[in-house]
Amino acid sequence: MASQSFSELTPFLFFAIKLSSIFNKITTIYLYKIPANTLFIGQHLVFVPECHSTNLELQRLMQQKGSAEGLIVITDNQTAGRGQRGNTWESEPGKNLTFSVGLKPNFISLHQQFYLSMAVSLGLYDCLLHFLPNETIKIKWPNDIMVNDKKVCGMLIENQIVNQRIDRSVVGIGLNVNQRFFPLPQATSMNLECEKVFDLNTVFSMLLEKIEARYLCLKPGGLQKLKQTYEQNLYWREELHEFIIDEQTQQGIVKGVSEEGKLCVLIKGELKSFVFKEIRYAY
Repeated sequence: MASQSFSELTPFLFFAIKLSSIFNKITTIYLYKIPANTLFIGQHLVFVPECHSTNLELQRLMQQKGSAEGLIVITDNQTAGRGQRGNTWESEPGKNLTFSVGLKPNFISLHQQFYLSMAVSLGLYDCLLHFLPNETIKIKWPNDIMVNDKKVCGMLIENQIVNQRIDRSVVGIGLNVNQRFFPLPQATSMNLECEKVFDLNTVFSMLLEKIEARYLCLKPGGLQKLKQTYEQNLYWREELHEFIIDEQTQQGIVKGVSEEGKLCVLIKGELKSFVFKEIRYAY
């Protein structure tokens, strides 16, 4: 089976319109329905054949009055995808899933905002576990998913804070699905790990269902179970490994995360917590 792009795999075309006021240029965008079994995530979807960053395009759309929660911008070719630490996300056109979803988790307080990252990470984990049941899948704090010790997925969450609450969030996701060649040896794809070509639309639909299911766990009563499951699937958890801290290599054991989303690492018998710029994984 030949690899196909998202646009080729999605027959649920509504209509095409030209929006110049939103994207600051004449851009043809396509509105789709997908067969995802979700309540709201993906029920409104904009397909852009090519863009610099789906996060940026979605942020512009969400500034419009009445924008729906769960709105998605997806593209076949993202030319300037962004990640943490200012990194770029490189993706071969038509081979992967690169999209952003808009959420409105205003029921989460500011100090709980990392729970949103936990929920999305677990949704990604659940989806990969469904398609790759025989592979080792782990969540690498703060924003990557690993398959067999290689990065298969990254995300970037950008929150707008109003009155100590998250007014809206843009969740950018890049999932390597059918790409086979990467500039870095630490990267992989679903295809490389099991030698199978995946239907992008099938993976996309399942991914949205899994993310929404975990997102709904953020409602009152579900936070501690969500955190426990997240910690159980952390990369390097309860293993002795090397980290870069203050430009020095130190050995430590990942124990979990704090309520604020700091990585908790046991170093020389002392439990220390770090924000993501304070510690790096050494390879």
